[in-house]
Amino acid sequence: MPKNGAITATLRSAAIAVAAVGFAAFPGGNRAVAAEIKLLASPGVHAVVAELLPRFESATGHRVVAGYDVIAVLKRRIAAGEAFDVVIPGPELIDELVAEGKVAPDAHAAFGRTGVALGVRKGAPRPDIGTPESLKRALLAARSVGHSKEGQSGAAFLGALDRLGILQEMRPRLRAMTGAELAAAIQKGELDIVVGGMGPIREMQGADLVGGLPSELQRYVRFAIGVGSGSKEPEASRALMRFLTSPAAKPVFDAKGVERD
Repeated sequence: MPKNGAITATLRSAAIAVAAVGFAAFPGGNRAVAAEIKLLASPGVHAVVAELLPRFESATGHRVVAGYDVIAVLKRRIAAGEAFDVVIPGPELIDELVAEGKVAPDAHAAFGRTGVALGVRKGAPRPDIGTPESLKRALLAARSVGHSKEGQSGAAFLGALDRLGILQEMRPRLRAMTGAELAAAIQKGELDIVVGGMGPIREMQGADLVGGLPSELQRYVRFAIGVGSGSKEPEASRALMRFLTSPAAKPVFDAKGVERD
């Protein structure tokens, strides 16, 4: 894998290249036409996007205002009329938004996927979860296990418990919470285990990543990206989409626990 300096240089070149089309649409093609782009995204891609956006902004002069919410909440916000330039939810929602005329039919793409992972409080012993049986023992030994209230990782985790045959036995010790609540609870020691997407667990302060679910139980949360059909900055927004999905961005995806589809 390239060193950080090489990755940064490559990404800067990629940002300049993908932005060139947007700049070419304006007289002079320079930073005087810098745009403000509103991005709505799932927390599952936060680690990747937060790493990449400053490099895009530095290279292009555009400014990106990013907000994050679980996919179910993003769907409600958009249905209520919230405007956006770029959105990164699940592929199913992108398809719906294209059908509704809210995402441009020629400006959407696969973004990546993340597996469901477990974490423990920083410094706590990390249980063995490498097999379904060892995962089952670790979960049954826990006093409290937190998972996403509305996020797809929470639904995938409950499905894994069902396949393990311990869903009903685990219910008294399960706590459905928002991402911020999960981070606070694991840091305070109120949870023995926290469950979420690989990316969010990696960046959760106060938690140590244990690992992903065993392959037999793993379910992936997939993401897609699209440009709003009503975007006020369509060229800059398309440039951002091209940059985030460019081959040059892949090392950041790998480092943050998000796989490229």
